[in-house]
Amino acid sequence: MITLTGIEKTYQMGDQTVHALRGIDLHIGKNELVAFIGASGSGKSTMMNIVGCLDRPSAGTYQLNGRDVATMTSDELALVRNAEIGFIFQSFHLLPRATALDNVAQPLIYRGISHKERTRMAAEALDHVGLGSRMHHRPNELSGGQRQRVAIARALVGKPSILLADEPTGNLDSSTSLEILGLIKELHRNGQTVVMVTHEPEIAEQCNRIVRLHDGRILSDVANTPGA
Repeated sequence: MITLTGIEKTYQMGDQTVHALRGIDLHIGKNELVAFIGASGSGKSTMMNIVGCLDRPSAGTYQLNGRDVATMTSDELALVRNAEIGFIFQSFHLLPRATALDNVAQPLIYRGISHKERTRMAAEALDHVGLGSRMHHRPNELSGGQRQRVAIARALVGKPSILLADEPTGNLDSSTSLEILGLIKELHRNGQTVVMVTHEPEIAEQCNRIVRLHDGRILSDVANTPGA
């Protein structure tokens, strides 16, 4: 599903070259639950941006579902992000004046799906995350955990092949974090491929595979049994 080969990413900051990623080789198969973990500056967010087609590598190849991402135009990448990848962010990124239903339906607008079908799909996604009774509420009428559930429903509504979660519990208290992690693990059990970025070991330990990054390199890549 995801194959990175020799991935490098460099940035120019004035006269200084910053090496964010240094020769990353990684394969993630269907229905894996993978954590990218590392300290600030380790390269985990850069890797997430590349996997999510939000950024292009400076060198190396990235194949997503058998397609070479480097050969895609900007429009093709936008279509891939909309159809193949669901994003969950730490800060939710919900439209404040829109209802939960409208927030979830938003990505479907760009696919040309009718209003009636968008509404049906969004309502189904909200039911799936346990918020069917709150679909007409706006973000300021929801708790932090409920807002993150709306964000998860929005990520899932288009039935993406990959779910990318960037610090999905970073703005939540400990009990709500466990609740959201439980939902993500349930999605994984139901067949969803999930890649999660975190700096918290206890969050990474909930995943079945932990990829540890340091100074732009993979320090370790190990299978994990949550709760073992």
